[in-house]
Amino acid sequence: MNKQLKSGLLVLIFSITMMIVLISSLTLRAEVVVSQEKRLGTMGISESRGVWLTNIDSDVLFTRERLKKSLKTLRKLNFNTVYPTVWNWGYTLYPSQMASRVIGKSLDPTPGLKNRDILKEITAQGHKQGLTVIPWFEFGFMAPADSLLAQARPEWITTHRDGTKIVKEGIHDRVWLNPFHPEVQRFIENLIVEIVRNYDIDGIQFDDHFGLPSELGYDSYTVGLYKQEHQGKPPSENFQDPEWVKWRADKITDLMKRVFFAIKANKKNCLVSVAPNPQRFSYEYYLADWQKWERMGLIEELVLQVYRDDLKVFISELEYPEVKAAQKHIPVSIGILTGLKNRSVPIEQIATQVEKTRDRNFAGVAFFFYETLWNMSQETVAKRQGSFQKLFPRTVQRNTRLPSRVSP
Repeated sequence: MNKQLKSGLLVLIFSITMMIVLISSLTLRAEVVVSQEKRLGTMGISESRGVWLTNIDSDVLFTRERLKKSLKTLRKLNFNTVYPTVWNWGYTLYPSQMASRVIGKSLDPTPGLKNRDILKEITAQGHKQGLTVIPWFEFGFMAPADSLLAQARPEWITTHRDGTKIVKEGIHDRVWLNPFHPEVQRFIENLIVEIVRNYDIDGIQFDDHFGLPSELGYDSYTVGLYKQEHQGKPPSENFQDPEWVKWRADKITDLMKRVFFAIKANKKNCLVSVAPNPQRFSYEYYLADWQKWERMGLIEELVLQVYRDDLKVFISELEYPEVKAAQKHIPVSIGILTGLKNRSVPIEQIATQVEKTRDRNFAGVAFFFYETLWNMSQETVAKRQGSFQKLFPRTVQRNTRLPSRVSP
């Protein structure tokens, strides 16, 4: 082989080698950029970024100006969804004819809500800021034991096996409306339809409280209904008996189906969102079989509450089979705890949990609750808001579709 040919081959081989190195470098760089953008939520596809607004340990709802300012701040920090409470402590937080007929009060009597319709304010101001507004039917079938609702309709309250009604929630005495009683079902359905029909909302959200603590259900009406369907046989004295649990859970599923279609009959595009605990807890302790609801097409957005400090436990709950199955059908977001009144959660923990959620291609995140994003924390407002700005560096659309992101 002559020297000229040999020299030409060497040049060609060198050129090809350099091209391979360059292509590999560009590919690696692209993968790093995609990985970074995915971690930061800036891929420009979609991500749900929500927060729950509540009137418990929070005053965000109690003046027009504070509410308006808070929604502006959320938009500025690139949030795109709010879940404002509309039903808790035995009252509606909007003027309700349905509540007035049953309770005798059309609105929560808290002074900051007087002569206001906060749901109308939130939808108007929220939409002005480009926020999706999904009211949260927070208390579901639960009510304070001393509420006007419990006093007005004692026959609606279900019981333990010993006939007692009180269920402790922290320091509070609660009672539970009987979700198997037709009058209760009509009342709850009417409240929900009233919201859907009268307000410019984007969806409505339920959680485990649209179920029942599994130790309840021994009131005379429910026992009679069970006997009627079981040839006179009474329900098990063991409230965790699998058949007794399933019978009650299936009845609640039937009600969920009825409510879903009532919502759709009044507003076809109203999103039905459910924010439960992990399936086993939700089913065994609250008779809320959300896995079945999801398979039946009764959930259009799932926001799974994963309020865990231990990162290994947090990750394990993201990887349950029923969660992965739901991801294939509907947008699934993860509820992350940002703190409670007497429990501050470090922003580093919050950021890590958001990252782990993104790594697993979830539709987004929702934070519980507004006040602990930055107002109620051991860290400064500036540090917290700056950290959320890094988590959400630019505006993205809410994720309303199946995840279409790059796999990790």
